[in-house]
Amino acid sequence: AVRTLVALDIVEVRHGHGMFVGQVSMRPMVESLIFKGLLNPGDDHRGLRDIVEVRITLDNALAEPVTHAWHNRHDPELNTLVDNIEHLASQGKLFTDQDRCFHTRLLQPLDNHLYLHLTEAFWAIHTLTVPLLDAPKLEDLTSTAKAHRAMLQAAHAGDTPAYRQAITDHYAPLLAVLT
Repeated sequence: AVRTLVALDIVEVRHGHGMFVGQVSMRPMVESLIFKGLLNPGDDHRGLRDIVEVRITLDNALAEPVTHAWHNRHDPELNTLVDNIEHLASQGKLFTDQDRCFHTRLLQPLDNHLYLHLTEAFWAIHTLTVPLLDAPKLEDLTSTAKAHRAMLQAAHAGDTPAYRQAITDHYAPLLAVLT
């Protein structure tokens, strides 16, 4: 039982000191999903598509709280991230780190920190499995970069429907590759 709790990051055993409450991270879930995805390489990216669909569902579910939290609230860090994303996309370069920071930053003002942990977990899976896909096209990078700008503008305006549309636009290129 203790080994199971340790494997789930619920308990940490410190030899000579005892057992302590662990970090309770999403690591076991991430490792399980990655392992499952890597063991099923012939599934035509079904595992990654499932993860992207869950991310879309989570992002849409959080659209109202995000637009409420960011309405008329400006953050130079978010603006800089979007500028960097657009710049990298225009050069045909990936912007994985900036993308991750952007989505993490959008969720920080929300009261429920589980959203942030789930998003980070899905990002970890996404980052480790997306390299199995072909390199994205310039138009896909540009489209995704524009969607980030649209998400930020909709969040600042408190416009939930526009934010949801930007989410759809954000994931469209990735879903096209996965179907």
